[in-house]
Amino acid sequence: MMSVVCENSHGWVVDSQSFIDQGCSRCIRFQDDRKLRVQCRFKSQWFRVLKSHMCLSSSAWSDGGDLETVLKTNRPTKRRKRRHGELNQGEIDLQSFHEKIRLTVLEGTRSLVELARSLGFLCGGTATASEPPPTQDCGLAALCEMAKKLPLVDAPEQCVQQLPADGGRAPHVDLFSRVTEKGADCAAVVTLMGQEYVMPPCTAFLLSDFSRIDPLVHYGKMFDLIVIDPPWENKSVKRKRGYSSLSSTQLKRLPVPLLASPNCLVATWVTNRQSHLRFVRDELYPHWGVQVLAEWFWVKVTTSGQFVFPLDSNHKKPYEVLVLGRYQTSTVKSTSDGSDVPLKDQRLIVSIPSALHSQKPSLSEVLKPYVGAEAKRLELFARSLHPGWTSWGNEVLKFQHTSYFNVTPTEDGGSIPEDEAADGTTAKVNVTPVLSSPGESSPPRHRPPTVD
Repeated sequence: MMSVVCENSHGWVVDSQSFIDQGCSRCIRFQDDRKLRVQCRFKSQWFRVLKSHMCLSSSAWSDGGDLETVLKTNRPTKRRKRRHGELNQGEIDLQSFHEKIRLTVLEGTRSLVELARSLGFLCGGTATASEPPPTQDCGLAALCEMAKKLPLVDAPEQCVQQLPADGGRAPHVDLFSRVTEKGADCAAVVTLMGQEYVMPPCTAFLLSDFSRIDPLVHYGKMFDLIVIDPPWENKSVKRKRGYSSLSSTQLKRLPVPLLASPNCLVATWVTNRQSHLRFVRDELYPHWGVQVLAEWFWVKVTTSGQFVFPLDSNHKKPYEVLVLGRYQTSTVKSTSDGSDVPLKDQRLIVSIPSALHSQKPSLSEVLKPYVGAEAKRLELFARSLHPGWTSWGNEVLKFQHTSYFNVTPTEDGGSIPEDEAADGTTAKVNVTPVLSSPGESSPPRHRPPTVD
């Protein structure tokens, strides 16, 4: 499955929606005692970021303006007056960091956007009617909190379970203290806790919070790639009363050394708060035994290729940082898997961001040359599932809810014969978990689309 639209020496342009859709294009749904072939596509409204929140003239890039023109027009015309006078230390640090990478981001993004446009991507979009966002919350984090009252599985061999594939004839399934695996070679619409979720093929997940991560350690797998999207403490999270953030001390307690294979590539998403970046580089990675090798930047653009925020905005930047390093051990490992490929510093990942909070672009194809095609991959603090990945988090199924997808019959439609082998064309699974919550029958709640 390819999410990369194009690549050059500056980095990549990726299509996040296409990656999601490819993993769910062949899907099975069980309805009225029949197995149906359906197609699941992530609703395009979540990636329809048409307007740039900036003062830059739309002609600066699209009309072929030179770099000097872009530099001048992309500067804020007027700075807001500060209530308390001078910049604080955090803002001074961010400004210094920004000035160091500014040209890298600007020149690289322009080059990649031009290349993507030559292939028919990032050429703009049209505003279409969008359905209102879901109005209810499926309460995954709350269920994880309730699950703390349940005993953990003691025996490591009992820490994994398969999603059954017999169309609802299944025993209770414990989603909170066992790693759940979805096999087969096609996706399936699965009922969990009274809600329907789209399950990609060849995926595994553990639905739990930080205090119940032990089953993942006992899972018995060592991973070649670990991607981490920590719930950083910041004012915005406190304001929105969103997901629970973790302190620096708690992040250090993540069992990365117990999950990482020798030479494992570790990639951590970091906000533009410089104290967080210093913490990852100078404390967190050394604490885990990870050597910092590179910093990449995720650049967020509109459907027409403009920055979603002014590059020099004092409020929000149109980029986030990805810190990459390798887990160091004394064990000698073969380098035929890509772990000997050097990581070039300051590369860009350009994409249209999701309007859904904290939905990052897929790194599967971007990082494949550095870990190998057969790498075992893990995402920590995940909110969605991907084929070939193991995912953990207290909202790990959030963006798999069918309310985020358009589920339609395929052209060949119709029922699947009952005697068809369960080799990837399996029926919908109706699973009743050990723990359930009253009233969990409505799709999840989200704010109207805004750019993170």
